[in-house]
Amino acid sequence: MPTILHIAQSSEGGVATVVADLAGGQHAAGDRVAVACLPGSRLARAAARTGAQVLAWQAVGAPGRTVPAEVAAVTRIVRTVRPDLVHLHSSKAGLAGRLAVRGHLPTVFQPHAWSFFATGPGPLYRATVCWERLATRWAHQVVCVSEAERADGEAAGVRARYAVVPNGVDLDHFADAGAEERRAARARLGVGAGTPLAVCIGRLHRQKGQDVLLAAWPDIARKVPDARLALVGDGPNRALLRQRAPAGVDFAGDVPDPRDWYLAADLVVLPSRWEGMALAPLEAMACACPVVVSDVPGARESLPAGHAATGLVPPEDPVALGDAVAALLSDRETCRALGRQARSHVCERHALRRVVDDIRAVYREAHRLWRTTAP
Repeated sequence: MPTILHIAQSSEGGVATVVADLAGGQHAAGDRVAVACLPGSRLARAAARTGAQVLAWQAVGAPGRTVPAEVAAVTRIVRTVRPDLVHLHSSKAGLAGRLAVRGHLPTVFQPHAWSFFATGPGPLYRATVCWERLATRWAHQVVCVSEAERADGEAAGVRARYAVVPNGVDLDHFADAGAEERRAARARLGVGAGTPLAVCIGRLHRQKGQDVLLAAWPDIARKVPDARLALVGDGPNRALLRQRAPAGVDFAGDVPDPRDWYLAADLVVLPSRWEGMALAPLEAMACACPVVVSDVPGARESLPAGHAATGLVPPEDPVALGDAVAALLSDRETCRALGRQARSHVCERHALRRVVDDIRAVYREAHRLWRTTAP
């Protein structure tokens, strides 16, 4: 029975869901699983429910003076858990974990979108790219969630042993529903049965582009009278977005389970500035809800064939975004037809069981490479 240690500073949102889903699938398969993350976080609670051992790892998102303490804490956690493999999620765990382990154990790093996209041009961008190039020596496998994410890493000069494993969805939980269940979801959320509803689910952060959607909303509302927009999630940009929000926009806050919002929505929108492969659109499509997403890494790969014409827009383009959202919100029959196609696509390509199996194959390869390259 192998012991797998997941480490993540990003303990909310999509990363938390991915890690908890992997931990649950691995525990169910008989592995011993430990998750180190922020105490009291969504990930800590979700991982505990799967049966994984949960350990507190206090870490902040940005690199800085806290890094030595975070590296030392990872070292202590590794000594406590004694894992057969370490799986590092997102940039801070990738930084602290690779500095702590330095290839002495089989190590998998999963960026969940490259950190250098968050920096903008300048010295920090160059330093981040330099680190990622250097740190590949301490990762036996780098897992990308899309071919585009891998291509972006290679274009930045990150020469790694790559594996591409698209994100997966719990198809039993995020499932299609009949009209009665969808009406009940709307009633629970206080949304009228006939109200055209667009939903954006994600952390309120520049990455997710909610500001672009708010800029587009007045034009959408003009074309689709009585339309509503719900921003579901919380984050550092909440106050700023509230200041900018026009009429017809609701802030739902963070929710432990977004399924009701997917069932209630006519359309889910995610106008991100960068991603690896966003989880929210996959969950929405699993619930037979169509999506409009910006054309960033992983987005095109996540959509069914033929959906790019209606569901893909240039990033940071409120005019194109508004046109796409208004066209679908004004045609609910088309929304329902696209949703059914989307559900079939996700069932075929993004089942969580398939992801757990694919990650197990990545672990086997990481073990093989570690045996041949162990320091």
